[in-house]
Amino acid sequence: MPVAATKPAIVLEKTEGIFRSPGQQKVVLGLLLVVATLALYNPVARNNFLGYDDDRYVTDNAQVRAGLHWSTVKWAFTSLDRANWHPVTWLSHALDCQIFQLNPVGHHYTNVLLHAANALLLFLILQWFTGYTARSLIVAALFAVHPLNVESVAWVAERKNVLCMFFLLLAVAAYGWYVRRPGIRRYLLVALLFALALMAKPMAITLPFGLLLLDYWPLERFAAAREANESGWPRGRLPWWKLGLEKVPLLVLSAGSAIITMIAQRAGGAVLTSAARNPLLRFENVVVSYVDYLEKAIWPARLAVMYPYPHHLPLGRVLVSAVILLGVTGAVVRYRQRRYLVFGWFWYLGTMVPMIGLIQVGNQAMADRYAYLPLIGLFVMLVWGAADCASASGLFASNAGGKYFAGATVFALLLGLLIVTHMQLKYWHDDYALWSRALAVTQNNFVAENNFANALIQAGRPDEAITHFRAAAAIEPQDPASELNLGIYAQEHGDMQQAVARYEYALLLATDTQIRGSAYANLGTAYFALHDFERSQKNFEAAEKLNRVYPSALLDMGLMAQWSAEKSGSGKKADGADKQGDWNRAAYYFARFVSVAPSDVGYLLLADALEHAGRGGEAKSAYQQAVRVTTDLEGARRTVAKVTAQ
Repeated sequence: MPVAATKPAIVLEKTEGIFRSPGQQKVVLGLLLVVATLALYNPVARNNFLGYDDDRYVTDNAQVRAGLHWSTVKWAFTSLDRANWHPVTWLSHALDCQIFQLNPVGHHYTNVLLHAANALLLFLILQWFTGYTARSLIVAALFAVHPLNVESVAWVAERKNVLCMFFLLLAVAAYGWYVRRPGIRRYLLVALLFALALMAKPMAITLPFGLLLLDYWPLERFAAAREANESGWPRGRLPWWKLGLEKVPLLVLSAGSAIITMIAQRAGGAVLTSAARNPLLRFENVVVSYVDYLEKAIWPARLAVMYPYPHHLPLGRVLVSAVILLGVTGAVVRYRQRRYLVFGWFWYLGTMVPMIGLIQVGNQAMADRYAYLPLIGLFVMLVWGAADCASASGLFASNAGGKYFAGATVFALLLGLLIVTHMQLKYWHDDYALWSRALAVTQNNFVAENNFANALIQAGRPDEAITHFRAAAAIEPQDPASELNLGIYAQEHGDMQQAVARYEYALLLATDTQIRGSAYANLGTAYFALHDFERSQKNFEAAEKLNRVYPSALLDMGLMAQWSAEKSGSGKKADGADKQGDWNRAAYYFARFVSVAPSDVGYLLLADALEHAGRGGEAKSAYQQAVRVTTDLEGARRTVAKVTAQ
């Protein structure tokens, strides 16, 4: 049987590079693909930022919110925040803040534009490498509209996914340029783009192996024949070991990225459930997840932002999944003369390795966003396989009717996926819609319970929220976020002793720096309310050491310094320098407080502290700022008197 892609149905004019004009047809089709993608995802312009990672990546991230400055660049390249090293992603978010501030429309649309660019690049690369225009367009269209990709596009915090794919596809295009005419400068361009992809998200780590698959098909550099194929690609110029040796510099980049990622994840304290720590269960989940991704690629129903890690997997389900994987692998090897099957299947298996859970990060069993890159292999298998089957059955041989039927089938498939994607986009509008959907389509999902409870609190329904906080703690007793949330609820309802107990237990469980910082800060405010100022100060300082800024902690620390100064003034301390130092310390904390949470009360507190510290000019400026921002100066003064009374 003839090898696929060696006799294209449509062979366009030979070109020396992917970005030289290949003809009006490809330009028009590419534009239609981009326009359709932008139109499909246009509803994200009405979506809000989410409380799930969007705060950590953008809205509550002081470095990112500052915009694109030299200090941001230095931070981006040295930060291991979010248990990852991805400076290109941080700079992308900072640039958005520079341009759009905190208007979510611009941040969302950057993701959409990158996704549309990725679909276009995929179409152009496949057409260039294979010579097939229609097949390449269908693969790119499936990628553009498939519901599994909604998470990567509609979630601002997943900028890293679409950005990594953008640079990865550019690296693949540069690799094609290098294959045409090998040279050190062309290879360096491949390496540079690969490095940028890794610095956006380490999921690109498997690209060297992906390039070997491209050497096998469609570039056919493994082939024994030395003539060029009908797409104009030189074939069989290098033995397999030289092709592997050619990828060694890229493998060095992959190894470096892997080491940095492991260091970052260890430093960030990526949270694991107790179930996810079980090596045998992790292996079973890997086998089942590979098949679950296949199922969702074929039938994308009941999609959720979080699929909880199972505490147990039925042996039958694991065995059936293993049989399916082995069966597909055996069939691919059996029909390996259709090289696209080998490429597609091993692309899917291989590019999924960093995300499949062999080394578990986080508490999800799987995630839709992890399929963004691997899906390409499945789409290639589907489209090329269907086209070959149609050709072998003579569907196109007799008349145009067969082609119309094939076109109608493709249109119906894309239309169905488009409708599901349009529905899926609605669930990403806000936290309430997102997490209520997750609870509806999953079970025992403590992450969804916690986040839905937070959404209820934001909606002014705290009494409903506590039910979900308690459900989360019952599902996963060792979840520090649940304990933290239950502590907050207890504190807000005046039960300080229970709040303290919850926060201290959360600290015993937590490795995530943000959870630990919040627990320390909240523990400090609870002890402050109990007038245990020594413990309050100790916990606030612990929160500060984690480089976390909490306005309530800054306010309380300023008040404690002020009260200490007032005690000095009443004769309880003999040294006047202590009094002056306490007032300066109070002014320091009040100044930091108004820098992150400006208010008339804060500026009045700052003005008073500065006045007592003998810094009259600064005190006057602070008072003027209070007058400038206030709507009720007398009311602000009464509030100051209330909060400063011991």
